[in-house]
Amino acid sequence: MKDLIPELEWRGLLQDVTPGFRERIRQGSISGYVGFDPTAQSLQIGNLVPVMLLAHLQRAGGRPIILVGGGTGLIGDPSGKRSERPLLDVDTVRQNAERQRVQLSAFLDFDDPKTGALVRDNADWLTPLNLVAFLRDVGKHFTLSYMLQKESVRARLDEGISFTEFSYMLLQAYDFLHLYTEEGCELQMGGSDQWGNITAGVELIRRTVGKPAHGLSAPLVTTTSGRKFGKTEEGSVWLDPDLTSPYKFFQFWINADDKDVEQYLKIFTFKTRDEIVELMASHGEEPGRRVPHRALARDLTTRVHGPETTARVEQASDLVFGKTGLNEADESVWQILSNELPAWSTSRENFPIPIVDLLHLSGICTSKGDARRQLQQGGI
Repeated sequence: MKDLIPELEWRGLLQDVTPGFRERIRQGSISGYVGFDPTAQSLQIGNLVPVMLLAHLQRAGGRPIILVGGGTGLIGDPSGKRSERPLLDVDTVRQNAERQRVQLSAFLDFDDPKTGALVRDNADWLTPLNLVAFLRDVGKHFTLSYMLQKESVRARLDEGISFTEFSYMLLQAYDFLHLYTEEGCELQMGGSDQWGNITAGVELIRRTVGKPAHGLSAPLVTTTSGRKFGKTEEGSVWLDPDLTSPYKFFQFWINADDKDVEQYLKIFTFKTRDEIVELMASHGEEPGRRVPHRALARDLTTRVHGPETTARVEQASDLVFGKTGLNEADESVWQILSNELPAWSTSRENFPIPIVDLLHLSGICTSKGDARRQLQQGGI
């Protein structure tokens, strides 16, 4: 696994590692986990950073573990939040967890006997916990001063943080301890905003088991324009096609800022250095073709929505922007566009119809006179 750290470094996916981790992976394979709290019915593209950490771990010969937060999702992680999350009921969390489990299965290999991904749900061990036993066995290892030093807690002190969210760090640390003892998992990974929770788990394992565990974090992805990654004017970009259509998902990536596209290719794809260099060179020669943007959009949309859907949305995108002719689009492409752009429907019996009448009835022009004027002036 000696190639894991260099691979993460050149891709911009490494911020912090605990002491001794580099030496540990030189000794052989390691299991590592990332937790995903099901506080929404779908993952969004910001979640893809820790997913890629798991994927690179697997490609380097390690075993990835997906921890679905069926238990911690009932509380909500305060990290990166200015106010407390609304508490969700058990059924909603369970349904969200199942949807996210399916989405995550598209990114990792579950079949390899040595490195196949495992899925675990912390509701299995957190919900039966005895409060007194938990406070005695886990809480005694953490002082208030230690917990208050963590950024996820310190950032909320002015706004206020409930004991419910304050205790989240202990639950996540207990997750790591459980996976360490039950699954032999020595590594927890996540975004840099999770570093405090990750190191709390490392500390709990050291105190209770007396053996080392490790943590690794990736930087939070930001855009050069300062906009939060994964957000658009319409809101978050989701993996669920019912929340963000495959067409909009494809367009998000193809519309990436020129200054961001190389970073996104490194972080969100498995393309090699040479492939990315070649793509960026093509962009330098012909920026208007947006070659790296299209490669990025095609790669991500294929992995999330499949090759057939990607082919249709790419054809729809090309049609909108004049890269293909109208006669090249089949019915499925027009169906995609009718859901994404203003559309007007009428029955076949109404045709043929004068173009002036069509422009007026469809709402493209405000009147027949407006239609004639637009036609004469070349506006149609």
